[in-house]
Amino acid sequence: MENHSLNKIKFFRAAAFALCFFVSGFFVSKCFAQSSQPDSRSKQELSNEYIRTFAQIFYTLQNRYVEEVDPEVLYKGALKGMMDSLGDPYTVYLDVQDMRSLNDTTEGAFYGVGLSISKRNNSTPENPAYVDVVSPIQGTPGFKAGIQAGDKLIEINGEPTPEMSMETVLSKLRGPKGEGVEVTVLRGKSVTFKRTLIRDLIEVPTVEYGMIGNYGYMKLIQFTPETVLRVQDAIDFFDEKKYKGLVIDLRNNPGGLLDSAAKIADKFIDAGPIVSTKSRLPYESRSINASEKNTVVKNIPIVVLINRGSASASEILSGALKDNHLAYLVGERTYGKGSVQQVMPLNHGDGIKITVARYYTPSDTNIDKIGIPPDKEVALSPQYTDEQTKALIKLSEEETIRKYVESHPDMDEKEIANYASELQKDFGLDLRLLRRLIRIEVGRTKEPQLYDLDFDVQLNAALEILREGNFKKLVRSTKTLKELQEEAEAADALSEKNSSPAQNEN
Repeated sequence: MENHSLNKIKFFRAAAFALCFFVSGFFVSKCFAQSSQPDSRSKQELSNEYIRTFAQIFYTLQNRYVEEVDPEVLYKGALKGMMDSLGDPYTVYLDVQDMRSLNDTTEGAFYGVGLSISKRNNSTPENPAYVDVVSPIQGTPGFKAGIQAGDKLIEINGEPTPEMSMETVLSKLRGPKGEGVEVTVLRGKSVTFKRTLIRDLIEVPTVEYGMIGNYGYMKLIQFTPETVLRVQDAIDFFDEKKYKGLVIDLRNNPGGLLDSAAKIADKFIDAGPIVSTKSRLPYESRSINASEKNTVVKNIPIVVLINRGSASASEILSGALKDNHLAYLVGERTYGKGSVQQVMPLNHGDGIKITVARYYTPSDTNIDKIGIPPDKEVALSPQYTDEQTKALIKLSEEETIRKYVESHPDMDEKEIANYASELQKDFGLDLRLLRRLIRIEVGRTKEPQLYDLDFDVQLNAALEILREGNFKKLVRSTKTLKELQEEAEAADALSEKNSSPAQNEN
């Protein structure tokens, strides 16, 4: 009797199990059958169904998965997946540590290595999503280690970066003061080397300024709430010195706050649009216009220095000055980040950062993935061969210059030039670069130089333009970004037409 009851229980369990699979299979088959038919439901109806399905899967995994699942793991994984699915490197999930780091940056200080970076979401074997160095922050561990704009971090602490999310990269680069993090750097196509960076307090720099003869020089390092005030301090200083022209250095400036860039532009532009943002939702779009009451710089020739490390808010400022024919741009094409992000805190100390709009310059041009070309192109340094790059890395790894400078304190310019000539015999590198490297080492225990006219050919080109005396005519002859893009599009269309196969005549 007991065995008979046991067999009945086993039978009903098996039947229920089979029924469960049958129902599940029927449900899945029905779903596939439905999905193959045209769906006439509204987007809102589909969204509601997806949310219900998501909740069902969430609870199923939590209750039925073979091992106990932490709901936080499912929550974070789902949010990361949603953000990654958009293929936008600037739309990301921010965990508690990421949010803290972001707040540190906004407030002006954090512990890290001092590299401004970018990263694609999608990685393939043919095109790995390494970490791109947009620019090193001057005076930081990354800067002192010789990491440059355009380098790629291919490993962090021995772990490959292509499959890392941006938040993972940031969490590994930031951390307690005094702890080291090892990065493997790819420079060019084939040269790799390792650096151990000791995390330090990274104070978000804003503005550095001084006079070069009769001309004001103002380096904007990043756009924070303090940048507007520091720019005004610089302008007041230049006024006291009765400056005749101004160089605004935006090289390696990774950007920052859009409003900060707009307020600075308003100091130079007396009327008209500075920047506009266009969202998918019309009521979220806006235009920021200049007001004459905020204009404090008038009739002063301005040259803006840009390079591939100039991004985001830097491009807003340079684009606004260019489109208004107020500044002449010198250097190299900018990075090309023409989108606006908004950070939304969530309920657990985490948050999301999403792209909410694209910004447009006064000529109604978006420069995303295109960048802003200079009016006069000047490369800062020559392109080095792989052999020369390897020689430069060897010079750094062996700490040749540091050891020499330690044994020869207080070197003057003549001694620097003589030592550079000796190094050139052994390493075959550009003398101007070698003198620059020696000066940096000599200056580590002194007040850092604001500029280096011996090395900086771009700055020299800017000063030469200011000295020529025909600035108004020169800047008026430049084309707006809209005109440049229209010319490029016309040239592409003509090239495509000329390259298409000729049609046979009948």
